Amino acid sequence: MSRSRAIRCAILTLCWAPSLLAQAAAPGKSWPTATPAEVGLNASVLDSIDAEIREGRYGNVDRMLVIRHGRIAYDASYAHDYDAIYGDSARSTSALNAHDLTGPYNYFSPWWHPTYRRGDLHTLQSVTKTVTSVVIGVAVTRGEFPGVDTPVLSFFDTTRVANIDDRKRRLTVRHLLTMTGGFDWNENLPYVDPANSAVAMEASYDWVKFTIDQPMAREPGTQFNYSSGESELLAHIFRRATGVDIEEYAARHLFAPLGIERWYWKRTPAGLIDTEGGLYLEARDLARIWYLWLMHGTWNGAQVVSPEWVEASVTPWVAVGSRPDGPRYGFKWWLYPDPIDSTRYVWSGSGFGGQFPMALPDLDLVVVFNGWNILPGMPGLPGRRVMARLANAVTD
Repeated sequence: MSRSRAIRCAILTLCWAPSLLAQAAAPGKSWPTATPAEVGLNASVLDSIDAEIREGRYGNVDRMLVIRHGRIAYDASYAHDYDAIYGDSARSTSALNAHDLTGPYNYFSPWWHPTYRRGDLHTLQSVTKTVTSVVIGVAVTRGEFPGVDTPVLSFFDTTRVANIDDRKRRLTVRHLLTMTGGFDWNENLPYVDPANSAVAMEASYDWVKFTIDQPMAREPGTQFNYSSGESELLAHIFRRATGVDIEEYAARHLFAPLGIERWYWKRTPAGLIDTEGGLYLEARDLARIWYLWLMHGTWNGAQVVSPEWVEASVTPWVAVGSRPDGPRYGFKWWLYPDPIDSTRYVWSGSGFGGQFPMALPDLDLVVVFNGWNILPGMPGLPGRRVMARLANAVTD
């Protein structure tokens, strides 16, 4: 680490110390704005990314939002004719709409995707998983959710659960949060493939039953295996643990304190909230949640979620893949090595189609990208390369 970077990290560590959190500025109803230079960003770097998006290098990118020191420094939207891009697919049966041709699970339908009813609430897809973890953290902070080492089967009538063995009995909420549940689940196939476990789950009526009934393939806690079903189990667990629907709880105890007034959250055919991919937010409101993490869970002096939960959430509990420089996974947070200091992490979400919010904590930087590249072979944003360019755009 360079001397200037070390000094900057030391200053930011001091600035975000818990004793000073009450003094930190959170946005009001609207984010304050600034030029890139006013918040120590090189505008030419941001302009170059913007130009590449407009040239179509990364397919269908819908939004690029950059916030530093609590002020919006760059906000660009990109229009795409999704009726022309996906219109024919919306009317033809495939794995991405076979069970819901006219409803919100037709991923080609411009009425539902990528924005809700052609408005400005953008689908978050699997970034919903991260927000679900945040809501659980709020409930833990308020003493209204049990510890994460609680057995999952304690929230079920085990006489109605299939394939119970000792491994399933040892499955805990922590394992669901870290995608190490151990179920026999294959979500590594393209989402256009009906053999993808998540596609099969969404084609079923009761997603929770579909998932909890799956046989176990390995000991919980031993290996990361991406599973949207594990995230959907949390909707059931949350309601059983708190007695409250997770959307209502989020509305009261997360969205309201942060000033988030508009959202849409899809439900499964059985009526349960879709905690694996159903939330829609406007980009500036999604950024509030990432900024809450930079504030160690405090918003305008109120402790929305504890610093302990924030820290646990972005702790690299498990490796994703075998590459030493690959991402790690926290409590539904994707953790990428910091492009400047590889001993630290960028705190990210990741959603189907190109949903990519991130926080670079040492730089007090929050960035949100939205997109809708949903077919195999479509280009996408090169996330880690763009992350590195954004980090190097910081001038102070």
